[in-house]
Amino acid sequence: MAFPDKIYVKNHRQVVSQLDANFPKGAFHGATLDVLFSGSNLDQLNEATQERVLDFAKDFLDCNCDSNPYCGHPERKFIQYVLELRAQGLDPESIVDVMTEDYMVYAYPGDVYSFLDNAVRTLEAVEELAAVDGNSEAERRAGEKKRELSG
Repeated sequence: MAFPDKIYVKNHRQVVSQLDANFPKGAFHGATLDVLFSGSNLDQLNEATQERVLDFAKDFLDCNCDSNPYCGHPERKFIQYVLELRAQGLDPESIVDVMTEDYMVYAYPGDVYSFLDNAVRTLEAVEELAAVDGNSEAERRAGEKKRELSG
């Protein structure tokens, strides 16, 4: 299961009740995106929830692809957001707190930790392959990114 599949809508039951529509708890599931981001449903949400949903849409669903939001860009942007939070020195629990505050979505800290650990392992592999290939610039950049994520 990919990391974005482990991102969930906070207060899911409350939002379902406000919209009087059932949808999956996963923030990046197609049905969730359809229900939450159709214009007619937004006016049914309370002001705080509506603000978070609009922020999420503005920050992650703003590409011009014909298949938006099902093009993969929202998930990649969210992954970049999480990596940037880690690069700022936040631990997995703090990352979850920030994403919940910013967008009313959450993940389990263990899932964030696993995602970050996999990212570091991938960067280690890139660094080693770049060294074998003699690409010192790619080796340097991968090493820098690895150190940012390792804290």
